[in-house]
Amino acid sequence: MMEYYERPMPPLSETLFIRPLPSPALSGVLGREALLPPREVARELEALLARPARQRSKLWEFGANLHCSIIGTCLSTTELRQALIKVGRREAISATEHDVHASAVLIAGKHQDGAKLLHKALDRRHRVAISQFDKAKTAADVRGLWQEASKRGDIPGAYWAALTHPATNEALVREIFAEVHMLSHLVGAANRADIRRLRQLADEKADLEARLVRKEEQLHETSAARDRAQRELEVRNEPHHAIAPPAALEDEGIAADLRSRLARCETHRERIETQLAQTRAALLAEQDARRLAEEREIVLRQELDAIEASLGDVTDETDPLPRLDLTLLYVGGKPARIGHLRRLAERAGAVFLYHDGGIEERGGLLPGLVSRADVVLFPVDCISHAAMLQVKRLCRQAGKKFLPVRSAGLAPFCAALKDPALHVVAD
Repeated sequence: MMEYYERPMPPLSETLFIRPLPSPALSGVLGREALLPPREVARELEALLARPARQRSKLWEFGANLHCSIIGTCLSTTELRQALIKVGRREAISATEHDVHASAVLIAGKHQDGAKLLHKALDRRHRVAISQFDKAKTAADVRGLWQEASKRGDIPGAYWAALTHPATNEALVREIFAEVHMLSHLVGAANRADIRRLRQLADEKADLEARLVRKEEQLHETSAARDRAQRELEVRNEPHHAIAPPAALEDEGIAADLRSRLARCETHRERIETQLAQTRAALLAEQDARRLAEEREIVLRQELDAIEASLGDVTDETDPLPRLDLTLLYVGGKPARIGHLRRLAERAGAVFLYHDGGIEERGGLLPGLVSRADVVLFPVDCISHAAMLQVKRLCRQAGKKFLPVRSAGLAPFCAALKDPALHVVAD
């Protein structure tokens, strides 16, 4: 989806949809009113106004930019897999989530090739939101319902219901699309804060582990006190301990006190067990969060080390980049950074070929470039779905190695140049 962020958005009429108003038939009647008698004009206008209102928009009526946004926001990966399998794409069973999303976006604009099935899945998933939006009569009503749903956080259903509503116009589509587009940036910014929380999570984990140990000790002490009280009560109630009436009354008082202590111990034990379960659940959640943060930190550190080593003093006799005697094709990415990537590749001894993925260069050039290359690299966050699928298909047909890169930055590219897979190809 990054391909839409890296270049200016095309005119709305090319990417979304247009509802022409007034209709050609109505325009024809109004244009001929000077040639027809008033009574005949009135009859034709009445007949046109009696026609049924425009139905909700269909998925295949939208442009490709909206297809990516709708599929990614309004349907889960499981639902997409089921829909792709129903249209005969059995490879969706084992495909990655990104490949499933890309395939669904490609067929979303083809009415006869699965788009109708995706449209039905969207309607079935969000039927409650569609029913709520049915009461809207104007674009202003649709905007009000969208804003209410956005405040509640009910984005997927409201997004689909608002875009397909008959009263929605182009201006409202642009406004809603822009809000959902910016939400994706906010989510990315929130993810970058995870690394900063790594140390905090480690401290919280240690505190939780200490609290867990204390709770377990309290639980053992409470269980032991309960067992002692229960044994004393059983001993007091044995038949051979019968004594004189005054002593029996005293024993009854002791037994009642023991039963009261036992009940309190049971209550205390249950409370501690509940707290222990909650503490364990919190500890597991923190451990998972810390593990994910550590994995991200490792990847970022590796990329940082690679770029720091690769961008060192070029006059140093010992070049930190490994020697790669091969031809490297880079597809996609940001045009402003291609010059830096080319210099890094040439410093490593590689021949650098480039294709922008179809933004300005024709996609028909890719087969020739793939045939000339020994290995193909592409950034997964800055390449179109169609170009990525075409590159993978061409590489498999030609038996060439392809290597997805995490992003279009310099650090991931430097890390890719040191990937052992490239050195195997070079050897």
